[in-house]
Amino acid sequence: MKKKLIQHTTDFFEKSFQKAPEHIFLSPGRINIIGEHVDYNDGFVLPAAINKYICFAVSKNTTTECAIIAKDLNEVYKFDLNDNLQPVDKMWVNYILGVLHQLKNKGVNQGINIVFSSTIPMGAGLSSSAALECGIGYIMNKLFDLGLSKEQIALIGQKSEHTFVGVNCGIMDQFASVFGKKNKVIKLDCNTLDYEYHKADFKKYSLLLLDSCVKHTHLTSGYNDRRNEVEQGLAIIKTHFPEVKTFRDCTEIMVLGLKEELGEILYKRCRFVVKEIKRVQDAVKALSNDDFVQLGKLMTETHHGLSKEYEVSCEELDFLVDAVANETSVLGARMMGGGFGGCSINLVEKGSEKDLIEKISAQYRSQFGIELKAYKVKISKGTSEYIN
Repeated sequence: MKKKLIQHTTDFFEKSFQKAPEHIFLSPGRINIIGEHVDYNDGFVLPAAINKYICFAVSKNTTTECAIIAKDLNEVYKFDLNDNLQPVDKMWVNYILGVLHQLKNKGVNQGINIVFSSTIPMGAGLSSSAALECGIGYIMNKLFDLGLSKEQIALIGQKSEHTFVGVNCGIMDQFASVFGKKNKVIKLDCNTLDYEYHKADFKKYSLLLLDSCVKHTHLTSGYNDRRNEVEQGLAIIKTHFPEVKTFRDCTEIMVLGLKEELGEILYKRCRFVVKEIKRVQDAVKALSNDDFVQLGKLMTETHHGLSKEYEVSCEELDFLVDAVANETSVLGARMMGGGFGGCSINLVEKGSEKDLIEKISAQYRSQFGIELKAYKVKISKGTSEYIN
């Protein structure tokens, strides 16, 4: 699959620019085992890069003009580095421009030709946007010898999304895309950006993503609303407990004691965040002990929290999680990503995937009239140059 992606990205570059690319780069999507919506709440998350990639075929040119070809969309965007880079109407372009806007004054001063193509499903919550931002950041760092650290590349990707795309995202997606390692999950402290690698040898289990193939339109507004709600909630908690600096210092008992003052909505949001931060710690312990039953249980608990307390799920995702609840081959499942659509992540027994996909696909089709997509994923290394 990877070889095929590289081959047809390279071929398309040759066809478009009449010569072979000088460099090939791969930037992966990511999953998050647990720790959803806590990356912007100073919590811990447990992401990993996966073997779904954006492949970039790249060469410098002799001008200051850049030509970027999105092969899968059959779209080209050209601009001059001397122009004042600003957001445009094409959304995919903004992820790239937002990165270049920050790097122009660091030494990116020569035009580039890029063709990119992807095996990361769009809109499935696997962070194709972070893979795109970090891929561009990594490429520029390499081609122009900018001396950026991996952490700086991740932060540049995040800032691009804030400033050029308008999504006030946390750092997790970009961090996972850049820092990923094969068969390792990253326990990331979203407060300090300290991180630890933990083994992710699932032994006789594997990770299966079931793509709802829906993306409800209130993703961006819903996401930004949640950020505002938890900020309001934390401000109220701090007035009663001055020792609380972040949600990490909060306990469920504190939140419970302020139920009335917080009101129903803020209470539910804050309670979810406090519990989810704890679940990440418990999940790391479960992974270290190869206790996959416990890990599965925590994943399912997270889903119910996201659905009922944080309210970022949707009917289709709830259906997918409920549908596997009584399957003996499934240890746990939850929605993954920002919510309102995208994938569920399932911890399943190896060898059971085919039957499970067929069974759930039929139920999903019958309920919603939608063809389910499924992806078996492996944990892979982060953004890197591909050397043949």
